[in-house]
Amino acid sequence: MRIRPQQTLKKEVSFSGVGIHTGKEVEIRFCGAPENTGIVFQRMDLPGHPKIPATASYVQDTSRSTTIGIEKASVQTVEHVLAALHAYQIDNLIVQVNAGEPPAGDGSSKPFVEMIESAGIEELGADRQVLSLEKPLYFSENETHLIALPAEGFRVSYTLHYPESLVIRSQYFSSPVTPALFKEGIAMCRTFALYEEITALMDLGLIRGGSLDNAIVIKGEEILCKEGLRFPDEMARHKALDLIGDLALVGFPFEAHIIAIRAGHRANVALAKEIMNHFASQ
Repeated sequence: MRIRPQQTLKKEVSFSGVGIHTGKEVEIRFCGAPENTGIVFQRMDLPGHPKIPATASYVQDTSRSTTIGIEKASVQTVEHVLAALHAYQIDNLIVQVNAGEPPAGDGSSKPFVEMIESAGIEELGADRQVLSLEKPLYFSENETHLIALPAEGFRVSYTLHYPESLVIRSQYFSSPVTPALFKEGIAMCRTFALYEEITALMDLGLIRGGSLDNAIVIKGEEILCKEGLRFPDEMARHKALDLIGDLALVGFPFEAHIIAIRAGHRANVALAKEIMNHFASQ
């Protein structure tokens, strides 16, 4: 275990854009919060402005993104926001949204990194314990595997395997997670989908705001997006981004090397709960 100061943001900042699932204009606002608040989402469009702590205990759905909620108040696709906050070690923040999802931006965490850097980071007068694993923890199901190994610092390693896609095939990405490395090599990596998945998602009433402005579409041997790939392994990097965001739902910082093979939101959240339970039992 090591100790560092708790952090929040110096000033309020906001960002507006289209929600990827609703297709409506939505706004997100980061509001600094006092020590020991944690990361809390707040639905400003609902009566009473209900607050939802960003921890795995409040996860309601992980089918195509991660949704947290209390009763009928929920926010979906929180992982891109949480990935940026986790990478920049923001401990306390009220994340206000005026809809059931944040704006998609370009389908990455880049807009939220820009919000953090625009606001500036402020140290608070209380300490934060950064806990260390004492033994490996894992989640495994069929071809999906996740393990958290004791390590110094926080690192993610992700193996992507899409044998049905001639373009993606297998990709591997590994990196420590620091503000600089996240900004330079992970934050701008966009969400992606196979062309064959899109109709099914639309039938579920999802991705109404999805477009080539905020997603990469893989169709056969073609990669469809407004620009070329930002990295040859952008898809694996985006999966690492999702992993970081989902593991932020542990609710406190910890040191570990996370190794993931074909993991998605459901498995990521399952490992987050394993980590929470591990430290709660100590």
